Amino acid sequence: MGLDFGTRTVGVAVSDPTGLIARGLETITRREDHMLRPTLRRIQEIIHEYQIETIILGYPKNMDDSVGERGRKTEEFAEILRRRVNLPVILWDERLTTVAADEILEESGVPVRDRKKVIDRIAAAIILQDYLNDRRKTAAPRQTD
Repeated sequence: MGLDFGTRTVGVAVSDPTGLIARGLETITRREDHMLRPTLRRIQEIIHEYQIETIILGYPKNMDDSVGERGRKTEEFAEILRRRVNLPVILWDERLTTVAADEILEESGVPVRDRKKVIDRIAAAIILQDYLNDRRKTAAPRQTD
């Protein structure tokens, strides 16, 4: 499962059973940044429904690799999530994923006014797909010359 944790939304993505392809699933919305119980409850429902084994949580780092306020909030959410669902939660560099998601939506002809509804789940899919691609790349045997 891939998550894009934001101030008021969490984009959710899942992979196919083979772990090859990520797809955006939904966007969980909350009224306040600190109101996490309903969000955590929905994440637990998705975990059970899709038999999730690992959570890849987008980690918003600054371009200079430092961690700002949003990154610290994400670290706190990761700890809460680990305790709540008892699954591995991997922080995954998400720099520029929202930009990439917006570009995908623009190229797909989605009007600007409609992008906000889906951009978080697209970003979550990009985060998860990056992780899946990296995992496959590191698992592939190296060829020798």
